[in-house]
Amino acid sequence: MPRTNHKNTRAPARNKKKSGSSFPRRVFLAGAAAAAAGAGALWLRHQGRPAAVEPGAPGPSAGEYRAVWISYLELQGMDYTSAEAFRAGAASMLDQCAALGLNTILLQVRPFGDAIYPSALYPWSHICTGTQGVDPGFDPLDLFLTEAHNRGLSVEGWINPYRLRASAASPAVLAGSNLANTHPEWVVEVSGGLYLNPAIPEAAAYVVEGVAELVRNYPVDGVHFDDYFYPTTDPAVDAAQFAASGAADLGAWRRQNVTALVKAAHDAVKAQDPTLRFGVSPQGNPDNDMNQQYSDVYAWLAADGEEAVVDYLCPQIYWGYGYQLSSGSDRFAYENILPEWLAMPRGSAALYIGLGAWRIGDGDGGADQNSAARWSTGHALADQVADLRAQGAGGYALYRYGSLFQNTAWPDLAAAECAALTAANAGQSG
Repeated sequence: MPRTNHKNTRAPARNKKKSGSSFPRRVFLAGAAAAAAGAGALWLRHQGRPAAVEPGAPGPSAGEYRAVWISYLELQGMDYTSAEAFRAGAASMLDQCAALGLNTILLQVRPFGDAIYPSALYPWSHICTGTQGVDPGFDPLDLFLTEAHNRGLSVEGWINPYRLRASAASPAVLAGSNLANTHPEWVVEVSGGLYLNPAIPEAAAYVVEGVAELVRNYPVDGVHFDDYFYPTTDPAVDAAQFAASGAADLGAWRRQNVTALVKAAHDAVKAQDPTLRFGVSPQGNPDNDMNQQYSDVYAWLAADGEEAVVDYLCPQIYWGYGYQLSSGSDRFAYENILPEWLAMPRGSAALYIGLGAWRIGDGDGGADQNSAARWSTGHALADQVADLRAQGAGGYALYRYGSLFQNTAWPDLAAAECAALTAANAGQSG
């Protein structure tokens, strides 16, 4: 999700609904296991039960994955004056998603170390009332899940694992129970934003505990992490922890920290219900994933069995056909980066493709002269869907709902894209 949009920018008892690494694999697994002694093992001690998934346990349901991200940007525009007002808004959104032929909603349930549901671990999100920590008087997630499941739509709880604040204004005031206030020793500040330090095992274990709380209390169909992992490449942010670790390679050590969190979250989801999905949407540029976010996408895709880290990856491939960098490189043109991802060795993980509906009309910022034109055809997304299907991807996700259904800048283009996608999805299974 694009960074400019801040995403590159006790509730009802759970009623279960079914609806090649940069370093050697053995080193990756050993390192992740060692780091998980912090995040995963702390969570396991708290839970008092093993998180390993039994061999042969059923996995996520088959069929093409057709999803849309509904972010806090859409959620903060909904009506929270009453449960019925919120329900009506959710019903309208979900009707549009179903009519488009989608089957999955990626709902941003924890955007800023807060929650759109009652939690023992996180304060109420400010997007519900304007003030973080204030109860809206009803449970938005429970209502949303009911409306979605009534329409046969799956819902994955989308979580920003480390982010507590994107800037001084987002959110402007943090609740007293926000981790920035209760555990300031876990927090780092980067460019005005506040983030949990990925090198602190107790912070990671808290995130995993939050994942376990979500899947325990709500009939979500999965959990989804986005690309917000390490907030900076600055060596100072975790210098003390790195020095204490005795590790020699900062990049490899940071990737182990992130992998430990992701693996522990995966296992927490599977411990609750092996049929639930757990996935991550990394950046579309694998180099950035490895060396800026420190998310080891090659190893995550290649892992299998008890070593599985994710059920799927959904890289954010937000570039069009013919996209060029100022250097003249066309590596990230859709026709080139799509097969690059699909050629990566895979174990049990599926590969879905994140598509940039937010590019409609505005273009993808390419240095070539067609940057805007290729996103002004009315069928750019449908064309990309046709290609990813032809090349064997397992499905796709659209970023984001508002770009398709609330697009005031390019309403006619957005309507044309929706019509083309509806036609492309007609008769698809799943």
